[in-house]
Amino acid sequence: MSATLARLTVQEDAFMTANDEYARFVAFLRSKDSRELSHTALEAAINEQGRELLRLLFQAHVDSRGPGLAAGPVCGADGVERSERRLHERGLFTVFGEVRVKRLGYGAAGVDSLHPLDAELNMPVGEYSFGVRRLAAEQAAQVSFDATVQALAQQTGKTMGKRQVEELVECSAVDFDAFYEQHSPAAGDSGSSILAISADGKGVVMLPRDLREPTKKAALNQSHKLTQRLTKGEKRNRKRMATVAAVYTVAPYVRTPEQVVRSLAPLHEPAPARPPVEHKRVWASLAKTPENVLDDAIQEGLRRDPERQKTWVGLVDGNEQQLTLLHALSRKYMVKLTIVMDIIHVSEYLWDASVAFNDEATSEREQWVAERLLNVLRGKAAQVAAGMRRSATLRVLSDKQREPVDAAARYLLNHQHYMHYDRYLAAGLPIGTGVIEGACRHLVCDRMDGVARWSLKGAEAVLRLRALRFSGDFEKYWNYHVAQEYQRNHVDHYADGDVVPVQGRSRPNLKRVK
Repeated sequence: MSATLARLTVQEDAFMTANDEYARFVAFLRSKDSRELSHTALEAAINEQGRELLRLLFQAHVDSRGPGLAAGPVCGADGVERSERRLHERGLFTVFGEVRVKRLGYGAAGVDSLHPLDAELNMPVGEYSFGVRRLAAEQAAQVSFDATVQALAQQTGKTMGKRQVEELVECSAVDFDAFYEQHSPAAGDSGSSILAISADGKGVVMLPRDLREPTKKAALNQSHKLTQRLTKGEKRNRKRMATVAAVYTVAPYVRTPEQVVRSLAPLHEPAPARPPVEHKRVWASLAKTPENVLDDAIQEGLRRDPERQKTWVGLVDGNEQQLTLLHALSRKYMVKLTIVMDIIHVSEYLWDASVAFNDEATSEREQWVAERLLNVLRGKAAQVAAGMRRSATLRVLSDKQREPVDAAARYLLNHQHYMHYDRYLAAGLPIGTGVIEGACRHLVCDRMDGVARWSLKGAEAVLRLRALRFSGDFEKYWNYHVAQEYQRNHVDHYADGDVVPVQGRSRPNLKRVK
């Protein structure tokens, strides 16, 4: 029998079981029993039997490829040539169910065997296929781990342990930083002329062991007056702060101070059409320090604008640590960064101060805020602060009454260098932190709140996967991750990274993404 005929016979035998299953499947659909089913029951039956047919087809295809006879000498990265051959078998749980893979292992005394067929198939470490891992990653990015376990059971027919799912999710997110280090917009597609960077913080309830050291010590040393609830001023000391960052580009949006005031409460007049945010990337980290996250944000900006030709804007809410870090990092990377204080935070301080001079639910209060906000937008923050304090003194307000007035005045005076709104508006710069606040809400709160306590590894992985989805990069990331797994699990184990192909076939076309 010729080699070609022998190979065809093997393939025919391999697919015979799948052909038999297909015939049974069709016979069932033609049967009287199936015609008595409702569409719901029929749908469930086809899903279950169809998954089994797909599993058998997958198994048949793997079997038809043979055991993976190497086309040349198999030499490991350790320099040892492996000349002993032995047939090994391993399981692979796919989205269709489990298949068994028989392949030749090439070994030698004292070293691990290498399996050329494993490299050809890009077999993962562990029993779960990349298809199953992707399902777990996509589900866990949206719903709880318990719900992810249920979804995987429905889609694959196998119930996995919650801890197994968590481990798969953690492994799926390991290439996040490396992906973005090599990922940049295509040439000529780096966005409009304004490049905005913003950051904020959001607390996540953690397992005690994964709290940062100061919080952990505070939690150990605290004592509460009541056992069932906190009293005024007490804290649980159970949260770890996630630093949230956003980088995007946007076209200039020129407005006047009057237009901005009229677009805010209480008037809410329609404003000119706002240019859309472009190439938005948002992410969050519990493991990294705020300095590391902001450093990553600056580097993300430099990948988009390496020649520093865009107008760089840093949008902040007054957090002193953020301000210090942005100044230091802009000097470090020689970036001309215009730091802009969020106008909504400014207006909130004014609303708080307004109750010292007006009744709460009155049009006079609204008018008071509008007048002062307009002057702030005209670049007169210091004058507004001085006027509020002078009014409080002339009205002989008590210390308690003037507390919000002094707080607002301090905020305006301390940050007046970031409140040149007349210039910002004329240049079309953004003056609000809506993008980062939306990221905090959708990226962190919508998934992380409501969970009793997070582990650091699990929470970090979920935040990374959610960030990829919200930034529209999940598909590209997953392709990169699979290629990196090929590099780690196979290429790195062969001498000079030269994977030995299976006899009769060329080397795998899956290459490391650099």
